[in-house]
Amino acid sequence: MDFALNQQQESIRDAILKICARFDDAYWLEKDRNGGFPHEFYDAMAQAGWLGICIPEEFGGAGLGIMEAAIMMRAISESGAGMSGASAIHMNVFGLNPVVVFGDDAQRARMLPGIVEGREKACFGVTEPNTGLNTTQLKTRAVRKGDKYIVNGQKVWISTAQVAHKILLLARTTPLEEVKNPTHGLSLFYADFDRERVKVHEIEKMGRKAVDSNELFFSDFEIPVEDRIGEEGRGFEYILHGMNPERVLIAAEAVGLGKLALDRAAAYAKQRIVFNRPIGQNQAIQHPLAKNWIDLEAA
Repeated sequence: MDFALNQQQESIRDAILKICARFDDAYWLEKDRNGGFPHEFYDAMAQAGWLGICIPEEFGGAGLGIMEAAIMMRAISESGAGMSGASAIHMNVFGLNPVVVFGDDAQRARMLPGIVEGREKACFGVTEPNTGLNTTQLKTRAVRKGDKYIVNGQKVWISTAQVAHKILLLARTTPLEEVKNPTHGLSLFYADFDRERVKVHEIEKMGRKAVDSNELFFSDFEIPVEDRIGEEGRGFEYILHGMNPERVLIAAEAVGLGKLALDRAAAYAKQRIVFNRPIGQNQAIQHPLAKNWIDLEAA
């Protein structure tokens, strides 16, 4: 089986690496030390049209697939941006795929262009305290009252909430004890991030300081009915259309980070002189580097 990239895919990789070359180690080191969203990098990707790589062309995107998205995300990570650069735009790639697949025409026309053009940033509101990745146990409630939903509850480890204009929110609209299947009764919304009703507390963490992680507290947060994606109660089914492809992108980013580390290590092995010869001439250095290359190729 031939795993080589075709001409279009090579062109995508080259184009992404050219953009990333404008943001050197010093840029990312400053972001890692002092934090702050990498707006310059985000805007450069937006201006070149890459934020909508998987969004249909009729909404301003490129209409490409998961293979091309994985190539892009790996190239970003491999460029030296690492997970800071990748995480800054990760939500844009497949985060709104549930809107693409299950939103109506009016919703897609209203919700997608802002993300594609870089005018809006979105965060992904799923994970909660004490539920971890067991999404069926979410406790944040969205109660319908007329033409709007009232949301109360809490989310945690929400990336980019400090800079987000929008939130893709999964909340329970039918209590768990009233549904036959725990995956039922969850609904998906894409709404304005109202900071009067959503309190955002940043979580201190080690690494990836450029992309904030947060706790969110919802207090009578109002969402219009027209911001609900698809049918009420089917949000768990819908959210998988964003979460599943995102796992592939995370893997591609990890491979890119590994390739970057290996390239830097190999370069150092050629330059570091001990006993009047590069350490890369020693098999004790060559063999682990070769094994890591094999592992990355397999990945």
